[in-house]
Amino acid sequence: MKRIPNKIYLSEKETPKFWYNIAADLPNPPPPPLGKDGKPCPPEQLAALFPIELLKQEMSRERYIEIPKKVREAYMTYRPSPLNRAYRLEKALGTPARIYYKYEGNNPSGSHKLNTAIPQAYYNKAEGIKKLTTETGAGQWGTALAAACAMFGIEDVTYMVKASAQQKPYRKIIMETFGAQVHASPSDTTEFGRGVLAKDPGCRGSLGTAISEAVELALKSEKAHYSLGSVLNHVVLHQTVIGEEALLQFAKIDDYPDIVIACVGGGSNFGGLAFPFIGKTLREGVRTRYVAVEPSACPTLTRGKYAYDYGDMGGFTPALMQYTLGSGFIPSGIHAGGLRYHGASGLVSVLKHENRIEAVALSQTDVFGAAVKFAEIEGLLPAPESAHAICAAMSEALACKESGEAKTILFNLTGHGYFDLAAYDEYNKGNITDAAYSDEELKNGLASLPDFK
Repeated sequence: MKRIPNKIYLSEKETPKFWYNIAADLPNPPPPPLGKDGKPCPPEQLAALFPIELLKQEMSRERYIEIPKKVREAYMTYRPSPLNRAYRLEKALGTPARIYYKYEGNNPSGSHKLNTAIPQAYYNKAEGIKKLTTETGAGQWGTALAAACAMFGIEDVTYMVKASAQQKPYRKIIMETFGAQVHASPSDTTEFGRGVLAKDPGCRGSLGTAISEAVELALKSEKAHYSLGSVLNHVVLHQTVIGEEALLQFAKIDDYPDIVIACVGGGSNFGGLAFPFIGKTLREGVRTRYVAVEPSACPTLTRGKYAYDYGDMGGFTPALMQYTLGSGFIPSGIHAGGLRYHGASGLVSVLKHENRIEAVALSQTDVFGAAVKFAEIEGLLPAPESAHAICAAMSEALACKESGEAKTILFNLTGHGYFDLAAYDEYNKGNITDAAYSDEELKNGLASLPDFK
């Protein structure tokens, strides 16, 4: 049998020219967003925050949406990304499973987030927008948007969750190097931030607080829009370039995944890889398992409630039907900052609600253990977020070892961990601990859900 290469590439001509929209194939798409009055929120109500083309994508039921030429040209600076066969990991685990991972860290931002930052900057620039505001957790999204805004000549203001700003100062530095203005959130630059600090001066912040600050600034600034790095349909849509490439790469080697694994914070990481494969399952009945992995300290899909909730703590955003821990959720300071979000994509949520995907929650110590083992074996230090997928993939591979089944496992490695060295230093010194999410905390978080009559 011909040996599969360690890295499977695509040529520029083979690179996808369309994003895949899973909404076209869902039997039951998510319910519409709601305004504060509990009524469906019309697209024009969101025009103060997003350009019209992105709103069209948000509401679209068209299966494939063309990637603009200028966006494809920008993608070509780092895409297509390789599909890697993890031969060394397979040998170390002694598993008959075939393990593959899509690596998205080889770009100016170091993560998959640039896949949506570029089109968001492009569409905003085309509409005459001069400034974009956003939030960022661990800093990957903030870095990506800063890089994209630099490409298209747009001012960028980013609110970084305070816990992450303290843990990952180098992310702040690289954002500022790309020209972004960065504030640790909650900050004293917005009314909402000042209100949070007045109640809790030591607040570590959350993505919910940072989103509120970014939205407030966008609404008060001239020629400004808000930009989001996950959750919304158009954001997940842009990330499907990952899965569309992976489909083509598997066709080249005559293989196909039995299990697709990715971590979940807001959902763009998981959706970007899994949705094109789920589309084949929905249309053709292809039997594949899909596993969404989250931290046990932020168990949105595994312990959250499927309900309407706001995307931010201040309630500036429309309410989406989603799995949520409540927009008032303040997470513990785990190092996987990109996964510390209270809610999940409406598209990911409806798939989980209908049992079309699985969800598992992993502890921080197990995740870092898997990350270090992966780095030692494969020679690549993963981001703590992606390490959740690595940990789950290893578990599945060991299950194959026990059963003797030679399954094909695919996971998403969406960023490197070279800006997360402080976290790895803590792990190496034995200082990483597991943060439990208690029933009382869950109850308090869910108490913040809006009560739509």
